[in-house]
Amino acid sequence: MNKLICIFSLIFSVFTFGQKNTTTSEEVKQSLILKNNLEKTSLVKNIPLKNIGPSVMSGRVVDVDVNTENPSEFYVAYASGGLWYTINNGASFTPIMDNSNTQNIGDIAVDWKTGVIWVGTGENNSSRSSYAGIGILKSLDKGKTWANMGLNDTHHIGKIVLNPNNPNEVIIGATGHLYTPNEERGIYKTIDGGKTWKKTLFINENTGIIDVAHAPKNFNIIYASAWQKDRKAWNFKGNGNGSGIYKSSDAGETWQKITTPQSGFPTGEGVGRIGLAAFNENTIYAVHDNQFRRDSSKKESKEKKGIQKDDFKSMTIADFLKIDDKKLNAFLKTNNFQEKYRAENVKQLVRSGVAKPADVAKYLETANSLLFDTPVIGAEVYLSTDGGKTWKKRNKDFIDDLYYSYGYYFGEIRIDPNNQNKIYLTGVPLIASENGGETYFAISGKNMHADHQALWINPNKSGHILNGNDGGLNLTYDDGKNWTKLNTVSVGQFYSINVDNQEPYHVYGGLQDNGVWTGPHNAPMDTRWHQTGEYPWKSIMGGDGMQVQIDNRNCNIVYTGYQFGNYYRIDRNAKKKTYIQPKHELGETPYRFNWQTPILLSPHNQDIIYLGSNKLHRSLNKGDNWETISKDLTKGGKKGNVAYGTLTTISESPFKFGLLYTGSDDGFIQYTNDGGGSWSNISSTLPQNLWVSRIAASKHKKDRVYVTLNGYRNDDFTPYVYLSDDYGVTWKNIAKNLPLGAVNIILEDTENENLLFLGTDNGLYVSLNKGASWQIMQNGMPNVAVHDLVIQPEAKHLLIGTHGRSIYKTDIAQLQLYSDTIKREALTIFQIDAIKHSKNWGNSWSLWGEATTPGMDITFYSSKKETYNTKVLSADDVVVNETEINADIGYNILSFDLTFSKAGKSKYLKKNKKELKKAKNGKTYLPKGKYKLILESKKEKQEVIFEIE
Repeated sequence: MNKLICIFSLIFSVFTFGQKNTTTSEEVKQSLILKNNLEKTSLVKNIPLKNIGPSVMSGRVVDVDVNTENPSEFYVAYASGGLWYTINNGASFTPIMDNSNTQNIGDIAVDWKTGVIWVGTGENNSSRSSYAGIGILKSLDKGKTWANMGLNDTHHIGKIVLNPNNPNEVIIGATGHLYTPNEERGIYKTIDGGKTWKKTLFINENTGIIDVAHAPKNFNIIYASAWQKDRKAWNFKGNGNGSGIYKSSDAGETWQKITTPQSGFPTGEGVGRIGLAAFNENTIYAVHDNQFRRDSSKKESKEKKGIQKDDFKSMTIADFLKIDDKKLNAFLKTNNFQEKYRAENVKQLVRSGVAKPADVAKYLETANSLLFDTPVIGAEVYLSTDGGKTWKKRNKDFIDDLYYSYGYYFGEIRIDPNNQNKIYLTGVPLIASENGGETYFAISGKNMHADHQALWINPNKSGHILNGNDGGLNLTYDDGKNWTKLNTVSVGQFYSINVDNQEPYHVYGGLQDNGVWTGPHNAPMDTRWHQTGEYPWKSIMGGDGMQVQIDNRNCNIVYTGYQFGNYYRIDRNAKKKTYIQPKHELGETPYRFNWQTPILLSPHNQDIIYLGSNKLHRSLNKGDNWETISKDLTKGGKKGNVAYGTLTTISESPFKFGLLYTGSDDGFIQYTNDGGGSWSNISSTLPQNLWVSRIAASKHKKDRVYVTLNGYRNDDFTPYVYLSDDYGVTWKNIAKNLPLGAVNIILEDTENENLLFLGTDNGLYVSLNKGASWQIMQNGMPNVAVHDLVIQPEAKHLLIGTHGRSIYKTDIAQLQLYSDTIKREALTIFQIDAIKHSKNWGNSWSLWGEATTPGMDITFYSSKKETYNTKVLSADDVVVNETEINADIGYNILSFDLTFSKAGKSKYLKKNKKELKKAKNGKTYLPKGKYKLILESKKEKQEVIFEIE
């Protein structure tokens, strides 16, 4: 008990209104103990969550590990979706990390001789949603149980390498914290199976190890690539002097940097991420994301086609006015200037001094455009044939359109084990070379997603390849001429979800790099669509899928889009998309749009839309025209290559039109009571400089508002959750018993003002008392990031959008009924909905088909642990079935298959002279009629009536 009190004290200590610093590994460790204890005592632990998919678009794969003796057996690791196992070449998969404390993976390694699995938790990429891990996990029983082997503060693991001759000798390359400096990064080695670790290479607190490769037949020869990076919410620098290649000749005990100025490999500030592949002791390839600038004198001269954006930056007024109107109009139209900006209008603005020629270029430049305008060398391949002493660049031309400007996101190079000149590079496309990297050709298939992250090549059969990408897993046996998609598991990485009100209602969601999809909530999760050709979920938008709003008068009108505020109004019936992003005026500073730009349909009028840049915009006519109704509602942005100083969340009170709240990525929360006429900053008393992940005006009280803040981008995993009952003038902390986990979403129930739901980077919570305390709600869902929550009010369903395991659904009708009365009562049975009788119960359409089986869930609340005898009685009080259930404190669910027991059937037939047919599955089902359910213990007895119609 004393230890538990210490844990609570540790967690409680961070919940002051002062901002906490980076979370320590010890705090994470203690918090996991707290979470496991809370899970055991949760009042809602028996309420099931059901995964409803989708699966076909999958999610980001980070690694595969294959049994070379039996290549139909392998493991596939997803960035935030856990570890999955197949024994049938990917026809089906089984999750084997669902009982672990995280689903976030950077790398895996399997000793196929012993079956031991190693998992380096925490993704090795550095994207906007690359979640931290909890160190090294190890399983001795194929994933049934997991042991944490330490290195808890590494956060992100780049590579795990096993000695093929000694399974207890393991090398770990740790990249370290994503957003903050730390010292638990570099190379770690164990010779006792992870019981103890020795750090054998450390460069500095900003440089970790992203890749490790050993000579296939000599474990003494190991190469490691160091990567210096500096990620902030507003800027990402993926290169530095700390980056380079190191070599060990004594199995990782000591290391020497081999990329020296004399080696031929780039050195200095521009060295970025490096991937490695060793063919033998002396032959090693490296793919390098070179961040040095390209030599402009070596660029190929290309004839300009019309006017270029950069021409305007240094153009004089006189030269601007001389431009031919047709050429200027062609440029303006091609670059999507507003219609009012045509040649004569723009020239008049320049003549009058309202605008300058440079404003034309400025109009097109956003934080996102900088990512593509950066002229760096980019991907290049080097080869050493003398064990890393010297390196020679292999590609004679730039390897363009492989990384674009996202070199930090890729970096895998692979060699065909049977041909040292056959290499593969992963990037946006998948490309290969047959001449040691001099020239390349694409091997991406039409049924493959872009953004390739993992590659395995069969050493016993060239051309047999497994490829992992942002859209799942692909398999080829002919070196990429034909690919098979192996996406059968629900590992979608959702950013946002929403629902409509049709029957059956549909769920919508935007996913990381997989666009926006929609499908019915009750779509079967099976492979029948292979036969019909109709997958029940449909893609309605590409890119990185973002927020979705659906017109509640017409579910065919959908507002959604892709990253950085590129939103559309979609008429699904007419198959028409209308671009609706608000545009700044010529001469104004361009609007700043967040990666996940917030959009909101007004609950008062579905023709009115709000959209946030760094300002709040409102359209009164479905996005055709916009007005800006605020000043800059952020701190003004920061210099960097990532959009920052942007709005992240918008909420309008259902009690009053124009009572609006906004939150920004730099910590400002603003409020207006008059539709934007005046604004007040209401965040000064809250922790500062945190990402406002959600602001939510109450559905039950006009002056109530909830807010969640997120410290993920400072490696601060404290849950920040607050409530105000005076429009944000004062705030109350309501996160007091929550385990650590950055918070993404708070949702107030539609019917019960005391019922709140909370999504964090490590799971789902519910409060039955308006945030005074929280319960873990994850029955059927692993510890995965929850990005969004929505309630379908008529069905009384809660939908959970996860970033790694697609979407879950649960019935919250009984939770909505929770009250102090139920809490005080010893036993409460909730009303049971009528069920419709069917002659098909227990039967199938053919001898070989599966029988249709009904089921009914009886939910009850018990104020103490108790064993209850359960009886089902017919209308004439015959006990037709009975059983026992051991109830937990809180909500319990008794599942009843609507059958007679043997004794119950006999008693019923004695009293009722009617025929009861036994179904083909051997069971006899209850006929139509009214029934009574009784729950009874030594002291308590409750009953409820239900009907089979």
